[in-house]
Amino acid sequence: MGLISSTHSISRYYIDGEFTDGAAEGVRRGLIENAIPEIENEYDEISAGWSPLETPYKPDFQSTSFIFGTYFAFSLRIDKKSIPAKLVQKHMAIEMEKKKKESGRPFISKNEKTEIKEMVIDILMHKTPFIPNIYDVLWDYEDKNLILFSTQKAANELFETLFFKSFDHKPIKIFPYTIVEKLGRFSNDKKDRVLALSPLNTKGA
Repeated sequence: MGLISSTHSISRYYIDGEFTDGAAEGVRRGLIENAIPEIENEYDEISAGWSPLETPYKPDFQSTSFIFGTYFAFSLRIDKKSIPAKLVQKHMAIEMEKKKKESGRPFISKNEKTEIKEMVIDILMHKTPFIPNIYDVLWDYEDKNLILFSTQKAANELFETLFFKSFDHKPIKIFPYTIVEKLGRFSNDKKDRVLALSPLNTKGA
């Protein structure tokens, strides 16, 4: 878990917005509706959703708490299948030889190769198990701050999409400019001056 590991890779987000029926109930509803499916679709390449912080492999938010003090804490679980390219090549070679013997031809067409590749990937996808990846989320609702324990681009993008779908709040990633615009105590005039700055090119200096 990111929260209890000795090293951390984190992304910070600014979360603005309210829930009409209260924050705890709104978050609970979003977590339940978008929890990772317990029954995996064996033909999917990726499956993603929320899971409890303490029991990530049992996505039950009805009986598991996600409220820790003044924080909402839960996890983003991404289950993904990965088929090595060399394994696909191996099975394609086997199937192409079978095709040649069946057809009596010393070659196979481009369309046949495409069909064989699709068939091989479909079979391997069916047999390959999901590999789970878990990224903890710590949300300070009152201060409008959220920490995702990941800096991976794919995981962060999936988190942002799923978060907005679940809670109808857009997570805004915190960069230096975001701090000035959203979190800093700057006057409008100073904000405009900072946001108008352009990067300094130090090459050749």
